[in-house]
Amino acid sequence: MKSILGIGNALTDILAILPDDTLLKKYNLPLGSMQHVDARTGNTIWADLKKIGIQYVAGGSAANTVSATAILGMPSGYIGKVGDDELGSLFRQSQMQNGIKSTLLVGTVSSGRAMVFITAPNADRTFATYLGAALQLEPDDLKPEYFEGYDYLHVEGYLVQNQYLVRRIVEMGKAHGMIISLDMASYNVVESNNVFLQDIVKNYVDIVFANETEAAAFTHKPPREALQAMSEMASIAVVKVGKDGSMIQSGDEYHFVDPWPGDAVDATGAGDTYAAGFLYAHAHGMPLRTCGEVGSALAAKVVEVVGTKIDIPRWKAAKQEVRRIMGVEE
Repeated sequence: MKSILGIGNALTDILAILPDDTLLKKYNLPLGSMQHVDARTGNTIWADLKKIGIQYVAGGSAANTVSATAILGMPSGYIGKVGDDELGSLFRQSQMQNGIKSTLLVGTVSSGRAMVFITAPNADRTFATYLGAALQLEPDDLKPEYFEGYDYLHVEGYLVQNQYLVRRIVEMGKAHGMIISLDMASYNVVESNNVFLQDIVKNYVDIVFANETEAAAFTHKPPREALQAMSEMASIAVVKVGKDGSMIQSGDEYHFVDPWPGDAVDATGAGDTYAAGFLYAHAHGMPLRTCGEVGSALAAKVVEVVGTKIDIPRWKAAKQEVRRIMGVEE
């Protein structure tokens, strides 16, 4: 079976469901954005969220994706950096439980964390992220042997705070003949790194994922036209349009995939899980429409829970649905 390696910011998600947008305004966090904060601000926000009630879940975009591929049965690896602390141990333990072959390096500061504000009425999520040790992952940390034996390389766009690192990652992926996929991350990350991302997508990326706001920031076009523009840069382009579904294009081949039904309570991790389903199906040689349907089916499960971790009953149902979509016998 084909395998996948993910590289990203090793973060623990600290999730809080907010009664209103008071805290977003207090910390000047635009709805739906991802903002970096320093350690002091991060600790202050963390303290405020504790008053509301929080959950701790090992997260990080690429880590979420390979966690899902691993649970589906695809050999999966991950590279990241954590601190020598409780959150780092939580992250490491979560990866082990999911069967991921982890290369978790240890930094000199505390582990990164993403404070996730979940707000009504659409379960929108806004991130205040303290990267901590994750930010200490450097190009020189990467060794060729980390990439050996993998067929796919999945990179999260959040890593572009270190452009040298991202370039090194994709160069090593190409050198190992891997199929490279990139998830764009947040629209404000795309806006501030657009020229760099354009170069990376055109020259290294085979499969690019974006939601409609990220696609707009990347191409300055509405979703359908953005998809077309992205498909001219990468072999396969995917634009997710939230509850309306997703669009896929490769050359002249185009598909619109309807969303799978689900009772959304929290959209955190939906895009990461969609990418997992898409890449899992792609690794099995499925047609593009089928890849999108598998991604959509998995995303519909994760939005029904708070956080990025699908529970066991939903995973059981998801695996059955995936087998049905792909036409695989029980």
